[in-house]
Amino acid sequence: MSTLAWFALGSLAVWAWLLLGQGFFWRTDQRLPPVPRGRPDRWPRVVVVVPARDEAGVLPLSLPSLLAQDYPGVAEVILVDDGSTDGTGKLAVGLAGRYGGLPLTVVSPGEPEAGWTGKLWALRHGMALARAREPEFLLLTDADIAHEPDSLRLLVAAATANGLDLVSQMARLRVASFWERLVVPAFVYFFAQLYPFRWINRRRPLATAAAGGCVLLRTETAVAAGVPEVIRQAVIDDVSLARAVRRAGGRIWLGLAERVDSVRPYPGLGELWRMVARSAYAQLRHSPLLLVGTVAGLAVVYLVPPAALVAGVAGGDAVAAWAGGVAWAVMAGTYGPMLRYYRQPLWLAPLLPFTAFLYLLMTVDSAVRHHRGRGAAWKGRTYARPEATSER
Repeated sequence: MSTLAWFALGSLAVWAWLLLGQGFFWRTDQRLPPVPRGRPDRWPRVVVVVPARDEAGVLPLSLPSLLAQDYPGVAEVILVDDGSTDGTGKLAVGLAGRYGGLPLTVVSPGEPEAGWTGKLWALRHGMALARAREPEFLLLTDADIAHEPDSLRLLVAAATANGLDLVSQMARLRVASFWERLVVPAFVYFFAQLYPFRWINRRRPLATAAAGGCVLLRTETAVAAGVPEVIRQAVIDDVSLARAVRRAGGRIWLGLAERVDSVRPYPGLGELWRMVARSAYAQLRHSPLLLVGTVAGLAVVYLVPPAALVAGVAGGDAVAAWAGGVAWAVMAGTYGPMLRYYRQPLWLAPLLPFTAFLYLLMTVDSAVRHHRGRGAAWKGRTYARPEATSER
């Protein structure tokens, strides 16, 4: 057999394993766990903490949804204005006066101390202020996340009924522009492939992760885990948070959201590119060896199948064409459920190799930025490689 045929067969073998052996990552049925006993006997106190930096563009679409939560217990919102220059804090106060609803407190902690990322510095102050209210739960949610009125109630009911210490939902990201349709569903698909939700949600978990846009966290567990101090340098703070909670003995659940949406627009490829590139190399622990392995893996798994099919048909290599075609079909088939979740046409599924190639380039660019001293840049701040102690 030709070298191309061997590569195509290898890719097909990988896809057979991904289809059946990677926690059925491609299925999209991991939604909030059921509440077996109906509504809780007692609704615990909750404080919502929202870190916000230069979010005036999205806050009118997100903050009113938090203030309007239909929660039977006591709840309030703390927005931490993380050095905004666009009037985010003032806008938040104005929105609270206009819409009413849950009580809102706006605080500004100042610039982060050395060794802290901006978001975690903001969470540190917001969580400290929240603990003074003695809540049983904290809802950590990003400033671009809009919640349906029953979102908090459903999160708390799921956590209390199932004995969970951290309940996280992957917010449904905005999909409107051409590039959002091409890139965004794949972003969640790749995340689920790396961290299969079923493995995370097992009684004996095989993986650990969370989605930082929507995290309901039991306060006593946060204290026991030393959060957020123990993860103060983390760029990928949601996964680091989940690992800290797991080390403290907490139970974690992660799934796709039905009542939680991101309103942040990524209309062009440039915005999406920066979103991925700012943390891709951090995900690889800033390791050149892992970078090479990731690039090679993406090429074999996603790029070889269509290349083998086309080259095999053109060159009369039946094995390469057959193996490449079947691998490409399996790939597209596993992508279909995510496209349906995002209400996108299934004809986008065969384009996944092209999207994977874009992610490959974004990952390489992330490494180049890091080695040029730009690291993980976000909203005017650049974060260097964390010290090893930050992940303990």
